Amino acid sequence: MHETYVYIMASLSRTLYIGMTGDLNVRVNEHKEKRYQQSFTAKYNVNQLVYFEVFDD
Repeated sequence: MHETYVYIMASLSRTLYIGMTGDLNVRVNEHKEKRYQQSFTAKYNVNQLVYFEVFDD
């Protein structure tokens, strides 16, 4: 069975980002490391995981 995560991240200025992924740890680290320099989360410094839910396919 495959798990999918829906998550919310925030910046210190309260900008929110909602995403989904199959591997929450990897994806959150990508956001924190600003792996994708032109991304919304890199631009607005969204780097704190504030909520997630897991769903089974």
